[in-house]
Amino acid sequence: MSRSHISPIERHRRLDVDFRTPGGFGRLTSVNHSIVGLRFIYTGLFFFLVGGLLAMLIRAQLATAESAFLGHAAYNQIFTMHGTVMMFLFAIPVLEGLALYLLPKMLGGRDLAFPALSAFGYWCYFFGGMILLAALLLGLAPDSGWFMYTPLSGSTYTPGINSDVWLIGVTFVEVSALAAGVEITVTVLRIRTAGMSLDRMPLFAWYILVTAMMIVVGFPPLILGSILLELERAFDWPFFEVARGGDSLLWQHLFWLFGHPEVYIIFLPAAGIVSTLIPVFARHPMIGYGWIVASIVATGFISFGLWVHHMFTVGIPHLALVFFSAASMLVAIPTGIQFFAWIATLMAGRPYVRLPMLYLFGFLVVFVMGGLTGVMLALVPFNWQVHDTHFVVAHMHYVLVGGMVFPLLAGLTYWLPVASGRMPSERLGVVAFWLIFIGFNLTFFMMHLTGLKGMPRRVYTYDSGLGWETLNLLSSVGGFIMSIGVALVLLDLFLHFRIGQRAPRNPWGAGTLEWTLPKPPPSYNFGSLPRVESREPLHDTPDLPRALAAGEGLLAIPRPDGRETLAVEVVSGRPAHIVKLPAPNWMPFLGAVFTGVFFLSFLLKLYPLAAVGALLALGVFLRWAWSHGRRQDPEPLRAGEGIKLLPQAAVPAAPGWWGLLFTLVADGTVLAALLFGYLFLWTVAPNWPPPAFIELQPLIPLLGALALLVGLLAARGALAANRRAAAGMRGIWLLVLLLAGLLAAGALLAIPLGAPPPQTHAYFAVTAVLAGYGAFHCLLGVVMAGFVLLRCRAGFVSALRQLDLRVLQLWWDYTSGAGLLILAAIMLLPWVLAP
Repeated sequence: MSRSHISPIERHRRLDVDFRTPGGFGRLTSVNHSIVGLRFIYTGLFFFLVGGLLAMLIRAQLATAESAFLGHAAYNQIFTMHGTVMMFLFAIPVLEGLALYLLPKMLGGRDLAFPALSAFGYWCYFFGGMILLAALLLGLAPDSGWFMYTPLSGSTYTPGINSDVWLIGVTFVEVSALAAGVEITVTVLRIRTAGMSLDRMPLFAWYILVTAMMIVVGFPPLILGSILLELERAFDWPFFEVARGGDSLLWQHLFWLFGHPEVYIIFLPAAGIVSTLIPVFARHPMIGYGWIVASIVATGFISFGLWVHHMFTVGIPHLALVFFSAASMLVAIPTGIQFFAWIATLMAGRPYVRLPMLYLFGFLVVFVMGGLTGVMLALVPFNWQVHDTHFVVAHMHYVLVGGMVFPLLAGLTYWLPVASGRMPSERLGVVAFWLIFIGFNLTFFMMHLTGLKGMPRRVYTYDSGLGWETLNLLSSVGGFIMSIGVALVLLDLFLHFRIGQRAPRNPWGAGTLEWTLPKPPPSYNFGSLPRVESREPLHDTPDLPRALAAGEGLLAIPRPDGRETLAVEVVSGRPAHIVKLPAPNWMPFLGAVFTGVFFLSFLLKLYPLAAVGALLALGVFLRWAWSHGRRQDPEPLRAGEGIKLLPQAAVPAAPGWWGLLFTLVADGTVLAALLFGYLFLWTVAPNWPPPAFIELQPLIPLLGALALLVGLLAARGALAANRRAAAGMRGIWLLVLLLAGLLAAGALLAIPLGAPPPQTHAYFAVTAVLAGYGAFHCLLGVVMAGFVLLRCRAGFVSALRQLDLRVLQLWWDYTSGAGLLILAAIMLLPWVLAP
């Protein structure tokens, strides 16, 4: 390491000026990953309390037979909101917050790849959650179940606003999840410290990387399903109405295409906590690092082949039942690999038991039991017998609560010293653990028995004399015992930040980089960035904290307005370029506010105001994008150790390009799910084929296809001209791209406009959505082309600074391919499948 020429105190002062968040209302502008991550965690814990309170109301109602504590309408809202809050507002956001807070500290960076995107995601999560919570307080909460099965959630059986609240609120929250997915993926792949190759990353980063990629691919089907159901409810487009060519099973497919991967989206980060803590408390390096990484990736892939596991009773063909039953059991293999690696590490080491380890032992017991009942449910005959009984409720809670809450509590107690500089209370924490562990098992083990005795889920009351009373009473008692344990955890957290014992720098003897930081960490994390040579750099160099504070690392001398961190090559971890991080600004908050105006106005059926909100949000995003970049070609900057690196504005594959790449992966998943729905209705739904087909002159789709191809070539032509420094030709290509995009959008929109109304049959409705999807992307591509043209004229683009054009080319590569696929589906599929 090379030594810089300023004192540690002066370095801290300069970096803190650059990275700190303003006070007062200025805190709303924060983009710092530590603040944003903690906001996710605090808000998620608040929603956990809300969900827990709703659970206690449910248990109070079911404690006795024929209870009059809650009526059926209130009970339906409460159990729907319990599931919704726990799944969408607690589990995933808290784990995302933990990842956003920890990843830069573990990977040796000063912040995330897109700090402002994380801030925008938080505000979307907060405002979306407030919509759902406000509806609950007003008695307008969704009441069709957290799974929103059609036709029950349709306008015929739920005519009020209740279902719309779920569709709008959850979709708003899922914007946040996708933002976090893209953020985390790019951060783990690119924003690491020097020397941290993929095979030197902490296992926690591997778990979070696979989880983020699963979010990017797994959430879009539910977003699409929510959009389709809202279009059906708002405009009577019959995607799920059987009489007009729809099929209610399409909703189940779209929901569980998201729903079962979500189980592993929740489980994998929790397993990452387990894989991080076990080697620390076993005092032995993790055995089977490579096997664990392979099992993480395998779990991510296999989880997308299990969704029909939830639909065994709906009339699936027997061959499909065999396949999905086998896949449901197959996922136990990579999970088992991780368990054996954990056990082997414990056996090879010298474990010592502290509070985090107690929660890990609780996890091992509870999750194994949940996994065993999962294998039972994968067997089709048994699944038929217990489907929609309390046995399934018990299994789900053993897997999700055991697989997530126990590791989360272990992680919170383990990393609390990082955030606060204080140690958790062992005595109070042990009491809380045993209350939670005993209460949990008393609550949910009894549900296995009530399920085997035939008690259905989702019922608000039951008759006496069925043999369920005692078991339900015990379940309710267990629920209240668990609540007391959770209250003690919250009391411990409150006391911890006030009177907790001061923690040493590395209280657990860990080897990862987050323990090199001062406690609590400064806003910039590292005074200088380390170069790592193993998976446990702190064990290799115990003096590393002092060396980094003294500037014996990379980026040790802050430049004016120099919020900088390092980007590395994906595989090798060699330094690639310097990333300029954003200052606190209002754009994320305002973007979320105007996005909220769009969603809330749509919910209230104020469609003109929704359009205004969408335009204002677009304006904020464009202003946000305009603030990035340089107007002059930069010189390579000194990074330390004799290395000179270009800033990201002069790098072709900067983080912004990677961010768009993974955004388009999510976008493509929406299109794939939409095409799946189109094929599903064609081949499975009753009342097909439709009474008539769309008849168009071939000229319209041919013009559309030609315009898409011209757009593809124009985007590439503009980039090639820019590389030759031919500014005039670059401008001509961008103008051609503008015209081609408008022509392609017009041709796509002409298809549904020339067809019967979408309300007449699902065929016309799906065709309208497909054409609208393609036209929307073309119009957005036109806006982007005009924006890049203005940026070129303002001096932000040159032969060296070509990121804007590369982003535009990537967008049009996708848009052209998607548009051609949509035209082929609309024009050729009826010809192929029609009798």
